[in-house]
Amino acid sequence: MQGISVCDSVAAPHGTNCRSACVARNDLRFCYKINPASRGAYAWRWCAEKLHMGTNRGKINTTVRTNARWFFGGDARNSNSNNNAAARLERSESANEDILIFYFQLDVQTRIQYALNIEQFDAAKQLREKLAEIETEVTRQREAKRGSSKNEAQDKSLNLLRARADLQNAIESENYALAAELRDTISKLEGDSLALSAKALAYQSVKYEFRLGQKVRHKVHGYRAVICGMDPVCCESKSWMETANVEKLSKGPNQPFYQVLVDVYADPELLVAYVAEENLSEAEESEKGRFEHPYTEFLFYGEDTARDFIPVKQLREKYDQPRYEASGDENDDDGTTNS
Repeated sequence: MQGISVCDSVAAPHGTNCRSACVARNDLRFCYKINPASRGAYAWRWCAEKLHMGTNRGKINTTVRTNARWFFGGDARNSNSNNNAAARLERSESANEDILIFYFQLDVQTRIQYALNIEQFDAAKQLREKLAEIETEVTRQREAKRGSSKNEAQDKSLNLLRARADLQNAIESENYALAAELRDTISKLEGDSLALSAKALAYQSVKYEFRLGQKVRHKVHGYRAVICGMDPVCCESKSWMETANVEKLSKGPNQPFYQVLVDVYADPELLVAYVAEENLSEAEESEKGRFEHPYTEFLFYGEDTARDFIPVKQLREKYDQPRYEASGDENDDDGTTNS
């Protein structure tokens, strides 16, 4: 197989593609470009191309192209522009990238099955190897994110012990100026260590109020959304947290945060947001009507009897979440169905 190219695009309401991501030919680097002509639309053009592989049987160049376009009213005539601008402070590029990488994994799995179906066993083997590399890297990043707080807390504790020992030596040698500096250092280390310990504990004892596929409403901005990912604490960058005013939340960053798909009828340019648990509420029955988003087709099987979405098996496994069965769905089975 000479090459496999996957190109999926989601067009902005104005017909522009504002972002592209490519898997490099020989490694797993993801490259992104932003099109300034997109006028801030958070729509994506995602291209995973040139998984370059050779076989002993001829040459096959397979290209799959899928275009998802929507034409929803999202301009100032149909929405509260001030409220939308505030809501977009919680827009998350990293969450969107995470979802698209997940989609890429699903797509490669589908390609493996297709290669097996047409008896291209060498190609299937090489695709499996490439998928294993990707999954190993994704797992490493996920474990690093989960374990970072614990490791940082341990490092702070060690630094604290060293600082206390240095303080004792400074006092014994009557170096009171150094002792005063060390007291300030110890005070800061104690505060940092306590915060990191609390964050590490949150990973071990987290209880999520919402589940994958559940329809929710934003308490502040009012839009409808669907849960598609979750973290025990805020895992965004410091700059993102400052922009989103996370410190002004009553529970700050040390509470569950959710990746949510935003109904494109509410705001077609927001697409994916990262929202604190305290800012979400379960959608009322009357609010569980039609929900439009380009990502629902590969993240969910469909809706259950309660009109919430049913996450695909791979998504549940990613977040280690059990299968949820709404009343009346006990006899349904998602089995091993591929999304």
